[in-house]
Amino acid sequence: MTAAVTRTVRLGGALLLIGWLAFALASAARAQTPPPDPFEEGKQLYLENCAVCHGLDGQGRVGAELAKDWPSIRPDLTVKTIIENGVPGSVMPAWSAAKGGPLSPAEIEALTQFILSWQSSGAPQITPPPTATLLPPITPVPEIEGDPNLGARLFAQNCAVCHGEHGQGRVGATLAKSWSGIRPDLNLRAVIANGISGSQMPAWSAARGGPLSEGEIQDLVAYILTLNRTSPALLVTPAQPPIPGAVDSPFSGWGGVAVLLALLVVLIGGALLLQRRKP
Repeated sequence: MTAAVTRTVRLGGALLLIGWLAFALASAARAQTPPPDPFEEGKQLYLENCAVCHGLDGQGRVGAELAKDWPSIRPDLTVKTIIENGVPGSVMPAWSAAKGGPLSPAEIEALTQFILSWQSSGAPQITPPPTATLLPPITPVPEIEGDPNLGARLFAQNCAVCHGEHGQGRVGATLAKSWSGIRPDLNLRAVIANGISGSQMPAWSAARGGPLSEGEIQDLVAYILTLNRTSPALLVTPAQPPIPGAVDSPFSGWGGVAVLLALLVVLIGGALLLQRRKP
């Protein structure tokens, strides 16, 4: 066997060893990342999408009570169907991606199982809502009553789940736009207070059974009218609960990629150096 062939064989063996090590590291990283807990996933989805209308413990708010026993042979199918398709003629929208909503089938399944955990045994302890992060103050729209900075907090707590955190629309209408009319503030105030009959927009005023005072509604109006020229003053990112049993690995995430690349560089450099030194 010639020296050139010998060097080629050695280099090929080194590259094969590198490939095997890369595969082993990737497999180890995957093995140390357990699958998400469906109950915890469902709880987080509920906090992000449902609690604003149905209450933190499913006790009901502007939406129906969910912490109850469901009178059905297959309550899972009942709850799942309602989440997927909404309730026509009510304020409950369709949440499935197939119907234009934001949730995948797997997310709806996890959400269904979490809601059904309230049947007989009562509601579990739910993680409190995330704390809002303050950003620079919003300048009010001239001649509009209310404080848009207080309205931003109210929007994040009550409206963003349907209308998007920037008012860009989600299962609810787009609010970040130019509002026509001589007094758009009066129109917005009436819609928030009284809802829209026959649509999925409920009444939010305390006088109509909702949770908001007249002053809070005016603050919301003041904030919404700023959405076409500024970003929300409060961006709320739901805190992700820790995954039970999860163990951080030095080979997971971007750290693992960096370690893997460094190892590849060292091994390739060593193989090339070895090749040059051999006759």
